[in-house]
Amino acid sequence: MKSGRLNLRISEKRLAKLKVYAENREKTVTQLVEDWIDRLPISRIDDSSTNPLPNQPNG
Repeated sequence: MKSGRLNLRISEKRLAKLKVYAENREKTVTQLVEDWIDRLPISRIDDSSTNPLPNQPNG
């Protein structure tokens, strides 16, 4: 599988929280993001710009 790259700007505090969360679950940040993406509902690519994002869970 060909890999892509995602650059994301978030606060240092959020990044630290994400890293701790990943470490506690023995996963990488990449694995957490991929898991979240895999849980998104499937939609057609050409419709993606008009689909609202799902409600984000607190946490």
